[in-house]
Amino acid sequence: MMTERIQQLRKQSLNAVNTLSAERALLVTEYYKKADSNLPIPILRARAFEHIMLNKKICINPGELIVGERGPAPKAAPTYPEVCLHSLDDLEIINSRPKVSFRVDEETREVYRNIIIPYWTGKTLREKIFAWLSNEWHQAYSAGVFTEFQEQRAPGHTVSGRKVFQKGMLDLINDIDSSLKCIKQEANTREKVNELEAMRIVANAIIGFANRYADNLHLLAEKETDENRKAELQKMEVICRRVPTHAPQNFHEALQHYWFIHVGVITELNPWDSFNPGRLDQHLYPFYRRDIENGTITQEQAIELLQAFWVKFNNHPSPPKMGVTAQESNTYTDFALINLGGVKEDGSDAVNELTYIILDVIEEMRLLQPSSMVQVSKKNPDRFVKRAVKITKTGFGQPSFFSTDAIVQQLLSQGKSLVDARNGGASGCVETGAFGTEAYFLTGYFNLNKVLEITLNNGVDPLTGKKIGLETGNPENFKSFEEFYEAFERQLNYFIDIKIEGNLVVEKLWAMNMPVPFLSLLIDDCIANATDYNAGGARYNTSYIQGVGLGSITDNLTAIRKHVYEDGSIGMKEMLFALSSNFDGYDEFRYKLIYETPKWGNNDEYADRHAVMVFNSFYKAVNGRPTYRGGVYRINMLPTTSHVYFGSKIGAMPDGRKAFEPLSEGISPVQGADRKGPTGVILSCSKIDHIKTGGTLLNQKFSPSFFSTDESLDKLVMLIRSYFKLDGHHIQFNVVSANTLRDAQKHPEKYRDLIVRVAGYSDYFNDLGEALQNEIIRRTEHESL
Repeated sequence: MMTERIQQLRKQSLNAVNTLSAERALLVTEYYKKADSNLPIPILRARAFEHIMLNKKICINPGELIVGERGPAPKAAPTYPEVCLHSLDDLEIINSRPKVSFRVDEETREVYRNIIIPYWTGKTLREKIFAWLSNEWHQAYSAGVFTEFQEQRAPGHTVSGRKVFQKGMLDLINDIDSSLKCIKQEANTREKVNELEAMRIVANAIIGFANRYADNLHLLAEKETDENRKAELQKMEVICRRVPTHAPQNFHEALQHYWFIHVGVITELNPWDSFNPGRLDQHLYPFYRRDIENGTITQEQAIELLQAFWVKFNNHPSPPKMGVTAQESNTYTDFALINLGGVKEDGSDAVNELTYIILDVIEEMRLLQPSSMVQVSKKNPDRFVKRAVKITKTGFGQPSFFSTDAIVQQLLSQGKSLVDARNGGASGCVETGAFGTEAYFLTGYFNLNKVLEITLNNGVDPLTGKKIGLETGNPENFKSFEEFYEAFERQLNYFIDIKIEGNLVVEKLWAMNMPVPFLSLLIDDCIANATDYNAGGARYNTSYIQGVGLGSITDNLTAIRKHVYEDGSIGMKEMLFALSSNFDGYDEFRYKLIYETPKWGNNDEYADRHAVMVFNSFYKAVNGRPTYRGGVYRINMLPTTSHVYFGSKIGAMPDGRKAFEPLSEGISPVQGADRKGPTGVILSCSKIDHIKTGGTLLNQKFSPSFFSTDESLDKLVMLIRSYFKLDGHHIQFNVVSANTLRDAQKHPEKYRDLIVRVAGYSDYFNDLGEALQNEIIRRTEHESL
């Protein structure tokens, strides 16, 4: 049961209005205006961080046990004008848009009008990025062939490893001093010295930030009349004087220590996705076990601290996005993903007492943030998986399920050590990483179906009439499916080349102009290499391109092969005409495409082979190519909400989909196309090689009636286990009926608390756009296994 304190903190978080705060923008502008223009960029960025942390408002909410906010109050989102500058028109859109809006008051608008916009116009990184990218890149981007993650937000998806919980800032400063001694013996060390000195500045800045909280807690304790609260405030003051200056020594200190660091990372810049503590049960268990054995904490007190910790995440909406970036990921969720379970470094079962306690917290708190997942290994007991499934049954959309064994194989295949692989997991939606040692960037979504549409039109985007691709030949002249697919593959390689050439420009600009010395403190081996996280300082450096619409393109290619090249029921010329007319006058043919054509998700080899073909072509086009940071490019398969945006950029397609409708999401079947139950879906999805990726996303929807017996829970555990035995990477579940969702569309006021699983995250149904709501409604609803 939640204590009265937690009930109040949770209520405050849920009721807080999402607002746009100009505080950070003002502070960073204030510093830049007075800064020495000759300062090395890492020192400049470190001093700017120091200025923010020593001057931002201290927010201590009534009754809370963990302190620190990203903005001046809960749900107050800062802005990052050095990255992306909002115009006054943007502010009005952000304030008034019907979904994912932020209140922008007149004071904030005045600050932007008179200070922020005049100073930063022409100086933002976003402006540099778009100025440096090629015309071919701009054309493909505008056509919806791909998106760019770093045009409004910083590189992210980084997760803390053990070091964050084992070292304080003074320990890291000692590491900096050791690194300085080593590099001073080398030639041409000025840049490395600057980077290390920048890290020292930010380490001291976060110590100063914590001490400011301690000072305020001291003042509050002096004024407090309630003796219990006074004792709490005095204890919190002691904790804030200790951490993050020193390594934490107990459970409460560990949570506060991490939280100060979290606030530091997301204040320095706005990483996509948000920083997160990763394998929380593993990091916290030694502190919990020691405190329990020493009698310095009870289980109930530990639960209350965890619940307070959960509220802190929920207080932090993702900073507002605009344009394409908003369309590809329009949500308040900032994608901090808590990992539970999995294996230890020696490969043994990592599930412990605290794992179950945290699952209880997830179920009882029922907050969108942080997101949560369970790593399921063959070493883990079924009791653990079943406990997670019981939370799924409640219709919360959390936790999602990941295969530890697949994650470890993925990381090993990428060259990580066995220990680093076992310490890894997933962040963001489904993205695999070596926690605490890897900088893995998501560079943008890639629209596989748009490439097909351009191939069908010999290099022309039919929506604009512009030639943006290769002239791969008039499809009417292709004599075989193989000849047609070869043209598609050439087009795919062409646009991947454009995307990667653009990525190299973007990565270089981030490395040169926007170092992150605070984040670099936390990730091995940035200090040892005396190199910034954004410039390749981490032990491992990976960049991903995310393929979107696998189910759609599989069904499109299946339809072309079957009806044009094998059955001959329609010629390519007439197929193209039917598509250009959006199937007007072709109702019977469209019926045949939808209902009489093999589909992905039914364990039908006729269709499924096309998924394997496209997957392998995409993998071959991307995998292993060098990045600017000294790493390599890899693929994963996930959409967030880009499948809706990408669908809006594509006309009618051969699978029977009408113009501008959403594509399939993740590796899931086209909505409603899977007719052989969940088993058919996982058997189809297991045919692609998940180990070649950095993550795949599979959604399944179940009727609440499915969970009427305990036996049904066991069946779902078996389904998850079966999929993971086939090397599946991830699976997640919506438990809600289509009728409930339709009623929620008609009467949103009755469903303010209705939560659904979208694509790698959960969200309030009322906060989703109509197209995305309809896409979720159309997903196949399973009632049995």
